[in-house]
Amino acid sequence: MQRAILVIFTALALGACASAPQVTRVQELSASADAPYNKVLVVFLASTFDPRRYLETEIVKALEAQGVEAVASTSMMDSRTPVVRSTFVAMVDQIKADAVLVTQLVSLTSTAKVVDMSPEATTIFRPTYYYNVFSVETTEFVEPQSLDVTSSLVLGTQLYSAKNQDVVWAIESSSKLRRDTEQVRDYSVYVDEANAIVNYMSRDGLIAN
Repeated sequence: MQRAILVIFTALALGACASAPQVTRVQELSASADAPYNKVLVVFLASTFDPRRYLETEIVKALEAQGVEAVASTSMMDSRTPVVRSTFVAMVDQIKADAVLVTQLVSLTSTAKVVDMSPEATTIFRPTYYYNVFSVETTEFVEPQSLDVTSSLVLGTQLYSAKNQDVVWAIESSSKLRRDTEQVRDYSVYVDEANAIVNYMSRDGLIAN
């Protein structure tokens, strides 16, 4: 399942279009939460470094737009750094974060369909020796078939209080993604997911704004 997230986010290199994420609260703000939080460590748990860096960067941008100081974990590590609890605890201590925002894959289902491409044709008219009679030569160019992939992606996000060392809030965000090999690169999936997460943080009073 961890490796599956690479498939969906690497697909963006070929292009993807996505519906706006639908967000569901799975844990209301805990009564013990020491919100609002002013400095947040942002963590995206995935099997490869680049998708982690992309989503974390967009979440940091969205938090900073709300006036919150935020740091992406990938800005303090590289692809060889162990993705373990002790690594992130050390980051919290280093930057003196008061909260940790952790996002990870909950589920991913995909269906693929082979699609015939639209043919293109060129036509050449040539006159003949006969009046009002032409020779017609048509050449049709047919591209290789394309692959149309539709996916349902669910990400789970939890907010940990650094002081209490416990989950104080959690949501799930669901997106429908569609891609094919004719589309251009589209980075908007990361932006949409980040904005959905941060908007709900703001709405629930987790960050000061």
